[in-house]
Amino acid sequence: MDEVQNNRTSLAKGAKDIAKEAKRHAAKNFSKAVDRASDEYSSHRSYNRFHNEDEEEDNYNSYAQQDGTYPNNAANDEDGASSDATEGHDDEDEIYEGEYQGVPAYNDGKVQDSQVALGKPVSDSAKSRKELENERQADEEELAQQYELIMQECGHGRFQWQLFFVLGLALMSDGVEVFVVGFVLPSAETDMCVPNSGAGWLGSIVYLGMMFGAFFWGGLSDKVGRKQCLLISMSVNGFFAFLSSFVQGYSTFLFCRMLSGFGIGGAVPIVFSYFAEVLAREKRGEHLSWLCMFWMIGGIYASAMAWAIIPHYGWSFSMGSAYQFHSWRVFVVVCALPCVSAVVALTFMPESPRFFLETGKHDEAWMVLKHIHDTNMRARGEPERVFTVSPRTSASPALQCRRWVTDRCLPLQVNRIKVPRQLDELVEMQNESANPVLKVLCKIKAELRGIWMTFMRCFNYPVKDNTIKLAVVWFTLSFGFYGLSVWFPDVIKHLQADEYASRVKIHNNERIEDFTFNFTLENQIHRNGAFINDRFIGMKFKAVTFIDSSFFNCYFEDVSSVGSFFKNCSFVDSFFYNTDIDDTKLTNSRIINSSFHHNKTGCQMTFDDDYSAYWVYFVNFLGTLAVLPGNIVSALLMDKIGRLSMLGGSMVLSGISCFFLWFGTSESMMIFMLCLYNGLSISAWNSLDVVTAELYPTDRRGTGFGFCNAMCKLAAVLGNLIFGSLVGITKAIPILLASSVLVGGGLVGLRLPDTRANVLM
Repeated sequence: MDEVQNNRTSLAKGAKDIAKEAKRHAAKNFSKAVDRASDEYSSHRSYNRFHNEDEEEDNYNSYAQQDGTYPNNAANDEDGASSDATEGHDDEDEIYEGEYQGVPAYNDGKVQDSQVALGKPVSDSAKSRKELENERQADEEELAQQYELIMQECGHGRFQWQLFFVLGLALMSDGVEVFVVGFVLPSAETDMCVPNSGAGWLGSIVYLGMMFGAFFWGGLSDKVGRKQCLLISMSVNGFFAFLSSFVQGYSTFLFCRMLSGFGIGGAVPIVFSYFAEVLAREKRGEHLSWLCMFWMIGGIYASAMAWAIIPHYGWSFSMGSAYQFHSWRVFVVVCALPCVSAVVALTFMPESPRFFLETGKHDEAWMVLKHIHDTNMRARGEPERVFTVSPRTSASPALQCRRWVTDRCLPLQVNRIKVPRQLDELVEMQNESANPVLKVLCKIKAELRGIWMTFMRCFNYPVKDNTIKLAVVWFTLSFGFYGLSVWFPDVIKHLQADEYASRVKIHNNERIEDFTFNFTLENQIHRNGAFINDRFIGMKFKAVTFIDSSFFNCYFEDVSSVGSFFKNCSFVDSFFYNTDIDDTKLTNSRIINSSFHHNKTGCQMTFDDDYSAYWVYFVNFLGTLAVLPGNIVSALLMDKIGRLSMLGGSMVLSGISCFFLWFGTSESMMIFMLCLYNGLSISAWNSLDVVTAELYPTDRRGTGFGFCNAMCKLAAVLGNLIFGSLVGITKAIPILLASSVLVGGGLVGLRLPDTRANVLM
């Protein structure tokens, strides 16, 4: 009997062991299912949903009780079982804040075989495109709030200032490119013997290149990244700007400058998008305004270099008459240095973390954000501060809450980074054995199609109205600014020419015999003169015109002429050696028994004692320097009075200031009006840059900004053509046109939504 009793006891004990083992496995499997369901559910919820540790553990245990498992994870505690979320860690293991533990694999969130589809009743394949886009929109809104808290934790310090100066060099290059056009235009057209029919194309072709470049590089930056696009665009600008200084033909020069403009066109939309994405909301308006100062610095740099280099004719060399390298080409090389510096410095900066998050690369985003945080904390002298954000999502809610709340007691601390849902796009696939050229063309076609699709989304609700209003404001502000920027210097030149012409010396019926001219003749008119046995040796004619004059047995050697002509003149028994007097300067003149030897070929340039060249560069220097007070005021008041008030007020005041041009009857008065206009309009430019960067969501920010900047360059081309054609004709049309356009654009700008309190979407 005792033996039978012992057998029954052993059998009962074995059955209990089997039941206990079965319960342990059931509890473990259920813990896995709950953790997976929690992870799936957490991917659609806000990061601030967690409460204290006790509440989470009670909820977690209630799930176990409802399923028949032991309360308080008794089975797990009894037999040492653990879930996937905590597997590999003992109870005594310490989980450090900010410890990077990787991101779950792509299929971790998918329901596999033998898994319970908790928290995901409908698969993505069963959802419509609109439903997926709505979910992505919700994810983006959640990410925007998260990202703002993350940037506040990272702080504002050394990293932002480093990026500030690097992007400032790129923006400075854009300002240099704009001013180079005006400074180089007269010298390049003279050096390359450009006829009047081709004059002026340089300014238009550069702005057209910048227009297409802004749209292309801005759209591409939403696809491949801010840093990469900016590097490529600046490299294109630097290469072709440097190359343009060596080419000799005018058509080749235009082509190089167009491609240079195409490259620099991406600077403005990418620079402001890039920098805005590493700034917290309370710092964004002020520091984006400070960044605008580099455009002014670029203008000052170009003006100073032009003033110091171009008028110095001695800064040149030549290899025969076929290759000429004059001082204006040295100026072009010097103006490419900011671009080269920007490219070198940009290679050491990371990609925008906001772009990484938008494209689903939260591993890379976490690394950049941690770098920003650590750089700023070390600069503050707090290297022990730990970055408390992790992209890890595999832990259970209770464990996540315990890890982040224990030390700091911050129930709303960001513990993981939200990533928006990634929507599939149709991509044309190519065979692996296909022609490499076809692969490249297919890739280019796909990128262009992606840019176009992103651009069309800028006209979807709710950004459609904002895109139209921004385009109008950009166009009107640019039309008035660039139009008057061309009109002001041309009016000053016109006033100078009138004054110069009023001082002309007129000689009638003069007779000069056996005289040697070895000095400069300037601003003179000789009518019905007779020059007999005279010698013109090593001299210059500057703005000298001979009308109905005769030269008998005269000798011309080493003679240069600028703006000088011989009209209805006669040359009898005369000899010309190494002069630039050719058919273009002999109008209806008669050459009798005279000869030309070793004539200078090409167009001859000289800036010796050229007061007007210095004066033009000095005027532009003053006009650029006048924006400094406006830059400082806009930066200090951007977050206090608001973007829209500054935008509308600055444009309206600029339009009103145009009416004072009626009183511009002298050079000094026109220079004063130029400085006043530039100082008032710069606040509008700064606020418009800030508003544009803040209104567009991240996935369309570069594209939208690029489109607006393209409208700006289109307006610049039209403004140059329209205002340039009115110089010397009338003042009424330019003044009324500029005033009405600026005031109208300012009123439209006031209708834009206020972005001062917005987070970056």
